Amino acid sequence: MEKTVLEEIIYRQGAQRDRLLPILQDVVEQQNFLTEGDMLHIANLLQMSAAEVYGTASFYSFLPLNRKGKYMIRLCKSIIAKMKGSDQVLAAITDQLGIKPGETTADGVFSLELVNDIGWSDREPAMLINDKVFTDLDPVKVTHILTNYLKQASTQAFVTNLSTN
Repeated sequence: MEKTVLEEIIYRQGAQRDRLLPILQDVVEQQNFLTEGDMLHIANLLQMSAAEVYGTASFYSFLPLNRKGKYMIRLCKSIIAKMKGSDQVLAAITDQLGIKPGETTADGVFSLELVNDIGWSDREPAMLINDKVFTDLDPVKVTHILTNYLKQASTQAFVTNLSTN
């Protein structure tokens, strides 16, 4: 990320140590992941060690340190989710997208992660796509959800391609 953009984020959030997490979240919101350079620059601007910034960033699964897809799918892998059919939901996702947990589709549209809890245990199986919650999932429902996201992604790519030509 450009240093000036990082500096704007830090200026807006405040250059205090206790603002580190919101700063990291803003960076991820803008580019979907944190680079080593981003973390070093943040550490310098907040007068922290790079290890402190990296330690915070690597602790939270919602602060990816590698390039992720436009749509980040987080599927709950709790025992409750498994008892209610999350393995079948996972199979539907991997079959439709052709990726396994920890991977990103070749077109960069989707990434898939298994997470311990997303806070919807009473409505499992549940997943997040970016910040949107989907609950009471089954293979048919998840296939329909992903099809809608694929259509949206292809429409956006088409519009972007038209505007650049």
